[in-house]
Amino acid sequence: MAHLMNDEPLPAGLYIVATPIGNLGDLSPRAGETLRRADLVLAEDKRVTAKLLAHAEARAPMRVYHDHSSGEDRKRIVAELADKAVALVSDAGTPLISDPGYKLVRAAREAGHAVHTVPGPCAAVAALTLAGLPTDRFLFMGFLPAKAKARAEAIAEVATVRASLVLYESGPRLAETLEVLADGLGPRDAAVAREISKLYEECVTGILPDLAGRYAEAPPKGEIVIVVGPPPAAAETSDEQLDQALDEALAAMTPSRAAAAVAEQLGLPRKRVYARALERGR
Repeated sequence: MAHLMNDEPLPAGLYIVATPIGNLGDLSPRAGETLRRADLVLAEDKRVTAKLLAHAEARAPMRVYHDHSSGEDRKRIVAELADKAVALVSDAGTPLISDPGYKLVRAAREAGHAVHTVPGPCAAVAALTLAGLPTDRFLFMGFLPAKAKARAEAIAEVATVRASLVLYESGPRLAETLEVLADGLGPRDAAVAREISKLYEECVTGILPDLAGRYAEAPPKGEIVIVVGPPPAAAETSDEQLDQALDEALAAMTPSRAAAAVAEQLGLPRKRVYARALERGR
């Protein structure tokens, strides 16, 4: 792959360089040129970034920088920005998105150094374009907490936010995460995007409970983005309406099954409906 080489050195400073999330062809010409002209590349994993640098024909030395790097590491990097062009990359996508690089950007600015962005691929934005859900307002949540209580609290915090939600997840945890999202948010429209920009890219859409069931028996591989649509615009269901629907369902079902049926019928979070069903079923 031949490039028109620019031998001019880059001005000193920090360069935030977005890298492909799967397809190396998505590396922008400007990003490739920045990597070739940089004095130093900061990488999460040098093995991953080495493949990218080889593709870009870049020979800059690499140093590891990630969320476990110390404050001393950061101070050393900031000191080098006075006379070096330093490129920060993540393993895939745009640095600082679900990534601790903001600390380095803040430290560089406080020290008076120039900070430049070289924009490009971002899995969250790419998934939004595939999902077919509203994009006029969206909230990026990164990865949900691993512990059940913290995860439920995080979902409860955003349950009434009138925006699409964007989350990152891994294959083994996908079904469980979809299930807790359904419990906390109700049967909202959602999409699961994976292998974005790669050969087997797919985006599966449906309501949260159905998607949870789909992936429960066949956890997918690869990095995954979940997009959940905003809450329905219908008027809020009153306690009286909920109680009426539950009383009818409880006449023929267990509290658990009644709650599931009514939650889907009214578009309400299953947890709220189940708690009410237990009270009504006493």
